[in-house]
Amino acid sequence: MDGDGVAGEQRPLLGPTQRSRGPVVQGRRRAACAAVLLAEMLERAAFFAISSNLVLYLNSFNFNWDGEQATRAALVFLGASYLLSPIGGWLADVYLGRYATIIISLFIYLVASCLLPITAFYDGRKAFCGELPSSTIQPACPTKDCQRESPSPYCAPTMYGGLLLLALGISSVKANLTSFGADQVMDLGRDATRRFFNWFYWSINLGAVLSLFLVAFIQQNISFLVGYIIPVACVGLALSVFVCAGPIFITKPPTGSQVSSMLKLAIQRCCPRCCHCLVRPSQDELPGRRSLWGTSHHEDVTNFRVLVRVLPVMLTLVPYWMVYFQMQSTYVLQGLHLQIPHIFQTHLDNGSGSSSSKLSQDSSSYRFPGAWLLLANVVVVLILVPLKDHVLDPFLQRRKLLPSLLKKMALGMFFGFTSVIVAGVLETKRLQYIHHNETVTQHIGQDVYFAAPMYIWWQIPQYLLIGISEIFASIPGLEFAYSEAPRSMQGAIMGIFYFLSGVGSILGSGLVALLSLPEGGWLHCPTDYGNINNCRLDLYFFLLAGIQAVTALLFLWIANQYERSAPASTCRPEKEGG
Repeated sequence: MDGDGVAGEQRPLLGPTQRSRGPVVQGRRRAACAAVLLAEMLERAAFFAISSNLVLYLNSFNFNWDGEQATRAALVFLGASYLLSPIGGWLADVYLGRYATIIISLFIYLVASCLLPITAFYDGRKAFCGELPSSTIQPACPTKDCQRESPSPYCAPTMYGGLLLLALGISSVKANLTSFGADQVMDLGRDATRRFFNWFYWSINLGAVLSLFLVAFIQQNISFLVGYIIPVACVGLALSVFVCAGPIFITKPPTGSQVSSMLKLAIQRCCPRCCHCLVRPSQDELPGRRSLWGTSHHEDVTNFRVLVRVLPVMLTLVPYWMVYFQMQSTYVLQGLHLQIPHIFQTHLDNGSGSSSSKLSQDSSSYRFPGAWLLLANVVVVLILVPLKDHVLDPFLQRRKLLPSLLKKMALGMFFGFTSVIVAGVLETKRLQYIHHNETVTQHIGQDVYFAAPMYIWWQIPQYLLIGISEIFASIPGLEFAYSEAPRSMQGAIMGIFYFLSGVGSILGSGLVALLSLPEGGWLHCPTDYGNINNCRLDLYFFLLAGIQAVTALLFLWIANQYERSAPASTCRPEKEGG
C-alpha cells in the first residue's frame, strides 16, 4: 500500500504525523483488526447456528422433508453462500466500496435470517407456507416392508427463496470482509498478512464453537424457535460493531471492475476473427492511455495473464470443497442414524414415543446434539492455528523448510480424502448392523430414527481429519487468492475463490440428486421415509474419495508448473508492501 494512498481512500490510522504518534497509530490499527475479527466471529456464529442443524430442521416434524431432500437443500444453501460471492465483490469494486457493501450485506443477512425463527412455529409456517399436508406426517419405516413414495417438500419455494436471499447476504459479507480486514494490515508486509489470515480463520472457528455449544443443543433438544433467534441477534450485533468501528477503519473507494476487460480479452484470445468488432480497443484502451477505471490496456493484459495462471489452481480445489461440505450435510445425516446417547443418562430410549414437551421438561431425556461433532473439526483448528502461527511456521521458516502455499493445499486435499474414506468405512459397518436387523429406536424431538448400535463417537475421526484439511487447504487457499492477485483484481479473485467453493457444494448437491434417481440410484430409498437405512451412502462417500484422489494428482501437476513459472509473475513485487 502506498504511503500516499489513492484518491478517496480514508486512512485514519496513518497521516503526516505518523512517526510522532506511532503508539496511537498502532493502537487504532489493532482496534480496527479487532473489530473485523469480532464481526467475523459473530457472523460465523450466526452462520453455523443456521447451517449446522438445517438438515435436522427440514427433516423434523416442522417440514417432514426426507433425508435426501433435506441434504440437497443444505448443500444448495452452503453452495449459494459461496457461489454468489462475485456479486458482492462486483458491487464493492464498482459502486459502493467494501465498507458500504459489508454494511448493506449484513442488513440483508439480518432480514433474511428472520425467516427461520418465523417458520419454526405453527402460525409463522401457516402464514408463509399454508397448512402442512397431513399425509406427510407419518412414522418412519424401519424395514423394506413399508412402501412409501417420498412427498414433495412442504414449503419448498419459501424455504429455498429465503435461504438463497440469506446466502446472498452471507456471500457478500464473505467476499468483502476478508479483503477488508487484510487491507488494515497490508502495508506491514506479507508476514503480517499471513498472520492476519491465520487469526481471521481462528476467529471463524471461535464463533463456531460459541454457536455450536449453545445453539445446536437448544435446536435439537429444546426449540428451533429459540435456536434460530440467537443467530438473528448475532448478525444484529455484528452490524452494530461494524457501524460503530467505521471511523477507525482504512476504507477505499470503488475502483471499478475489471470483469468487462477480462471478458473482452478472453474473447479476443479464443476467437480473434469473429469477435474483432467486440474487442477493438476503445479510446481508453489505446496504448499509453488510462482507462476509465485507472488501468491501461497493458495492465489489463497483465492482469488477464495472472488470472489465466491462478484460475487452474483454484479450479482443481473444487473437488476438495465437494468433500469439505459433507461435514454439514451427509455427515450430519449419518450421525442421526448412529446411536446418540443421552447427556445425563446412558440407557437407551425405550421407544415409548414421548412427546417433545415431555422431553423438554425432563432434563434426563436430553440427547447429545449430533451437530456437536462439528466441534471436533472446530477445536482442532482453534488449537493448531495458534500452534502453527507461533511455533511451527517460525521453526520451519528459520530452517527454510516452510512449504509453499500450493504444497500446503495439496496436503489439505490428502486429509480431506482420508476423511471421506473414513466416513465410507464407517457407513459400510453401520449398514451391516442394519441389514442384520440390529437397530435401536431413538427419539430426537418428535422424530424417530432407527439407528445402528454404534455410538456417534465413531464419527469423530472424520471430523478431525476435515479440520486438519482446513488448516492446510482453506487457509493457504485464502492467502493464495489474496496475495497472488494484482491490487486492481483482489476483490475479483477473492470472489472467484469463494465462487468456486460454492461450485463444489453445488456439485455435491447435484451428485446427491443424480444418485437419488429412482432407476438404481444409491441414495434413492422411498421405502425408508425419514431414514437412510436402505440407501448406499457409503458408495457416495467412496465416489467422492475417488474424485478427490484423481483431481489431487492433477493439482500436484498444475502446482508444479505454477511454481516453476513463479519468477515470471508480475504481481509478487507489488505485494511485498511496507
